[in-house]
Parts: sequence; C-alpha cells; structure tokens
Amino acid sequence: MAKQRDKVFPSPDAIVAFIRAQPGKIGTREIAREFGLKNADRAELKRMLRELADEGVIAKRGKKIAETAALPATMMADITGRDADGELIATPTEWDEVENGEPPKIRIHVPRRPPPGTAAGVGDRALLRIEKLEEREGGAYRGRVIKVIDHAKTRVLGIFRSLPDGGGRLVPVDKKQAGRELNIAKADTGGAQDGDLVSVDLIRTRGFGLASGKVKERLGSLASEKAVSLIAIHAHEIPQAFSPAALREAEAAQPATLKGREDWRDVPLVTIDPPDAKDHDDAVHAKADPDPNNKGGYIVIVAIADVAFYVQPGSALDRDALIRGNSVYFPDRVVPMLPERISNDLCSLVPREPRGALAVRMVIGTDGRKRSHSFHRILMLYDAYAVVKRARDERDPLDLDIPERKILLKADGTVDRVIVPQRLDAHKLIEEFMILANVAAAEMLEKKALPLIYRVHDEPTLEKVHALQEFLKTLDLPFAKSGALRPSLFNRVLLQVKGHDSELLVNEVVLRSQAQAEYAAENYGHFGLNLRRYAHFTSPIRRYADLVVHRALIRGLGLGEGALPETETPETLSEIAAQISVTERRAMKAERETADRLIAHHLADRIGATFQGRISGVTRAGLFVKLEDTGADGLIPIRTLGTEYYNYDETRHALVGSRSGAMHRLGDVVDVRLVEAAPVAGALRFELLSQGQIAPRGKKRDRSRAERKHQSKASPAKAGPGKSYPGRAPHEKHRKRDKGKAGNFKAGKAKGGK
Repeated sequence: MAKQRDKVFPSPDAIVAFIRAQPGKIGTREIAREFGLKNADRAELKRMLRELADEGVIAKRGKKIAETAALPATMMADITGRDADGELIATPTEWDEVENGEPPKIRIHVPRRPPPGTAAGVGDRALLRIEKLEEREGGAYRGRVIKVIDHAKTRVLGIFRSLPDGGGRLVPVDKKQAGRELNIAKADTGGAQDGDLVSVDLIRTRGFGLASGKVKERLGSLASEKAVSLIAIHAHEIPQAFSPAALREAEAAQPATLKGREDWRDVPLVTIDPPDAKDHDDAVHAKADPDPNNKGGYIVIVAIADVAFYVQPGSALDRDALIRGNSVYFPDRVVPMLPERISNDLCSLVPREPRGALAVRMVIGTDGRKRSHSFHRILMLYDAYAVVKRARDERDPLDLDIPERKILLKADGTVDRVIVPQRLDAHKLIEEFMILANVAAAEMLEKKALPLIYRVHDEPTLEKVHALQEFLKTLDLPFAKSGALRPSLFNRVLLQVKGHDSELLVNEVVLRSQAQAEYAAENYGHFGLNLRRYAHFTSPIRRYADLVVHRALIRGLGLGEGALPETETPETLSEIAAQISVTERRAMKAERETADRLIAHHLADRIGATFQGRISGVTRAGLFVKLEDTGADGLIPIRTLGTEYYNYDETRHALVGSRSGAMHRLGDVVDVRLVEAAPVAGALRFELLSQGQIAPRGKKRDRSRAERKHQSKASPAKAGPGKSYPGRAPHEKHRKRDKGKAGNFKAGKAKGGK
C-alpha cells in the first residue's frame, strides 16, 4: 500500500508548481482537491507542506499558502540560527510578514577559508549574494557572505529613570519592548542621570520580576538636548561623527573653477525650496525653443551640484558617504551624508555665488515628451527667474493621493503643531523636471554601455493584484485586468472614488498593493512612474546612488575628475545598491519613529481626551487609528472592542463581530479616547468610542467551540491563525488596573509607503 501511495502522491516540486500557478493564496484543502488526496494522504500532505515552509520554499500565513517571494541577487539579511545540520540560516532584513507571509530561509554557504570580513555568526547582519536553488536542494535559497555589516547585539537602548535608593530603571525605546523595564542597581548606573539615553548590558533575566542590567554607555541627555531624534539615531546606529580624515578632506576642498567646465553663469536659474530646506542642490531654467521645427516646445535645463568633484572615489569622504548611504532628516536636525563644508557650502547653490554643477539640457516637444538631451559640466550662477509652467506629460504615472504631514517645533524642541503643506503647481513643475533629468541620465549611461545604479520599482505581484480585486468587489468597483499591468489601471479605480467617502480607503489599499522601490544594478523599470529606465541623478548631496550616477556620467562623457573607476562593475554596484537600499529604509524608519515619539510626548498630558481619526490598519491584534489633526498612530487592542468575538476579514480589511456583524474597516472615520501614552517608545493606546457598521451577512455559520466557551464561561480563548478573537468590554476596572503602566502594550504601525 505504501508503494502504491508513493506512485500517486505528488512530489514536492509538483505541489510547489501548483501553488505558483495560483493567482491568489490557497490552502491545504485546495491542494488536496487538486491532487485527489484523501484521509491519510492529507496527513502526509500537511507534513510535506511543513517541510517546504521550514525550508523557505513556501510561505504560510494562517491557513493560506503561497510560494515564497523571489529574492534579489544581492541583499541584506540577518543570520537567525542554525539548522539541524549546524549550517547557518538567514532571513531578509527587510521583510513584510503582514503582506508576504513568513520570510524565506537562506542557507549560508561557508567556504573553508572565508575571506576577511566575511566570517559571520548567529545574530549578525550581512550582505549576501543570493542563489536560487534548483529542485529544492535542501532549501529555497543559498547565500554567500560578501561582508558582515553588523555583529550580534547584546545591549538594550533606553532612558534611565533614577530611583531614591540611587539605582534606577531603564525604559526601553523599542516599541516591541514597551513596558519591559530593566532594573539597574546603584553600583551599575555608570553615573547615569535621570533622563539620560543609555545603552545597557543585560545581566540576567528571571522567571518573575524585572530583569537586571548594567549601564555600559551614556549617549546623551534628553532633558538637556530636547532632542527626541537622538533616540532614533542611536537605536538605528546612524553614524553622526565623520572620520577625522573625511573632515580634513572637506576643509581642504577649494571651490570649483572654470577649468574643464563650460561657463553658464549668464543662465538665470531658479530653485523652489521651502524656507526650512536643509540643502539646495538643484536648480532649473526653462525657455521657449527658438527652433521653428519645435514650435511651442521648450528647452529645459536642470543643474545639479557637482558633488563628484569634491568626493573622489576611494577617498575618506567617499567611504563615510557610503556607510551613511543617504542623509537622514528629523524635525529638529539633519544627519547629513557629507560634512557641512561640502553639503552646506561648496555644493549648496546659493544666490550670486559661482558653483560647479553637472547639468542636463533637454529639448521638450509640444506633447511634453523629451526629444533630446545632452550633459554638461558647468560653472553656474543661481539667480531668481520666473519659469514657464509646463503641463504634465501623458505618461500617466500612479497618482495616489496620500497627505503627508509635517511637524513644526517650538524653540524648546517640543511640538508646536502638525500641518499638511500645500502642494503647489510649482512643486509639481520641479518634480517633473527632475524626473525628466533622471530618465536622461539612465538613457545616456545605457547608450554608453556603462554600469549604473537604477532606481527600480517592480509591478505588484499577481497575489497582491488578486487581493486588490477581491477587495474592490466588496465596494462594487470593477478592476478588470487585461494585457500588461500598468499604473493607468489603478488610476481608473482612484478616479472612480474621487470625492467619495471611500476615497482615502481605496487610496490606502492601492498603496499597499504596490511593491517597494529600491536601488539595483539591474534594470526592471519603475512601475509607479511608468518608466522603462530611471536612475537617481538629482540629489548627490544626500543620496549615494546619485553620486554613483554622476561619476558614471563623468566617465562616459570624458568630463574630467571624479569619474567612476574602471574597477566598478555591475557586480560591485549590485553590492552597493543592496547596502544603500537598507540605509534608505533605516532612515525612513528612524524618521517615522522620531515623529511618533514627538507626537506621543505632545499627547502624553491629554490622557482621557477624545479625538477623531481614521482606521489606518487592521490586523489580528486589533485596529490602528491615525488621528486627523496630528497624524498620530495608536492601537486599539482587539480585546477591548466589546463582549463578542471579532473575526479578521482579510479581503475587506476589517474586523467583524461574530454575532452582531458590526464591522470596523480600514479607512473608517472613528472617535477614540486616548487611554495610554508611552512617549519614549512613541506608542499610543486608544479606546474605540464609535459603533461599527453592520457588515452584509452570508450564509449562517456555526459558532466555534472557542466562541461557545467564551459565551458560557466569559473567559478568553487562545486564538490561532484563521480563528476568531475574543473581545473585552472596556470596563472601568480594566482601566484602573492598567493605569500607570505606561507603554504596557505591544504597539506597531500598519505597513505602507514606498
């Protein structure tokens, strides 16, 4: 019988092929039906699926199964442990489990004699070269360590709070550790004062009571500096100090002259920047094209600060810039990629000062399309000039309308107010000029057959498109995909809801269906902008990718000093692209966390106040709400929603009451009460005051055993993937019990953003 079953039982490769062919997520039932498996066969199927998941070949999210998303050729990964054979196992550093399920496992290949800087261990973060394994050779992926970026961390970062006995407590800054304070004995304070940001070595943990720690380093005082951004800088290990060699090079640099440059100082250029702009590295000029063959067309010039002239390949400035990857912008400060002598002086385009620049001259036709372009290394002069407003071309890029808020601070560093800056036609005009310049750079380098770093944005996966289709069906919105996937398809949906109550909801869900933009040495286009080739060229002061593109242009066009070295190949640039993609996301996370902490500080004295907001995220843990006035995000734990069970409806992006059918959905406007604030962690907890909408019911279903148990005994049941989740009335005794336990909850943020 066993042999007969072996003959008909599908191979793992056949199962993976079936999963791959499905447009949406499937479960064990669908796989069993496809291969005609019954009874004992299903037990074998479940065992095989567990093995495939353990190997990282498939991803399981609750009861749903999908093939693991493809990994790039080079990426950053965290080494998480070892397998049964003792081999190192890693997972991608940047991985959205909410969207993509469990992360794939990467088996680390360790050569007999590892090259210097590649000896990795558990807990380390490393840059890997990824290889997709054929026929499931013991896993989905194999990785080779290019270099170790960070070694295992054994310390906790937090704020020191002194106690009368001379000791203290550590309040962790990580949201995931909110409420898990550490005890610091008097002998272990290291001279820390109340309010100091400190790093602490964990001494021991207990089965009960607080764990203990010892202050290893004092990193600064929030009480004196009023700088909440200091937390994010240290938490994400963002370098602040430049090396002495880099500073010496910056101070020794001299202004660019006309040597090897064209004199464009008579061209009146303009830049449009807000009063608080941290750098001024781009300028534009536009005039009507005198060519009778381009009547109604324009000549557009985009001039960018010539950073490559000052930051030579392999120099100390270059090494420091690559480690940073990009500048990081906080409400109270900026951590620049380059020293101020370069970023705020020699490469800042200020009025009536000659500055070296790399410029692109573009001829635009009456249809708004670029007809031709040329690059020039120039000496410019920035002056005021009224540019002609250009109509946006008919490219039809993805047109999401998600408001961006800006935090304005008082002189003492605390929040004054939060605004949504007005988006003017002038801003859109400059953006279009910059996009044209970025495209021209990519086209020129491809023409010269030179390696470069692209800015790429993949199209949504079939799985995400299918999920979006299912969601739009609940709103009776058509989304018929035929032919190639294009941004215009999403724009038609967005246009249908313009001005309707569901506008923000649909914009959010469409945004979440998109991939995340990144840097890569291989080109697969930019889906959001609907462009075949795109490379960042316009901000070399603050982005290392742009500096690489400048160097490649200088090399390809023979423009003199600062050219891309011949040793830079697609392989080496692939490594750089992976590294700066991680530093970019590090910066985004640090900026977001700082905003959360500032707002949490701002609201900390308003416990009990009511606010209006929108549901910004729906998970099995509860609802995330974004307040309308400040944009603050907070969690409503699912246990506080009421006395009934709530089911997570993934298609609707909603939690639905199992008895009442009351539905709380992404995008709903709700009233909430602030129950708790943890300023150090940037976490808020709300209580929901609004009633849910009644969801349309399908056929009646039997209540689960857990629900019946809850109804009879009023005790919460353990909920697993795909099950219901118990609610709990926000009774006064619960509020009293929780009072004073600031941050004693797990909070996070709904995913989104590109």
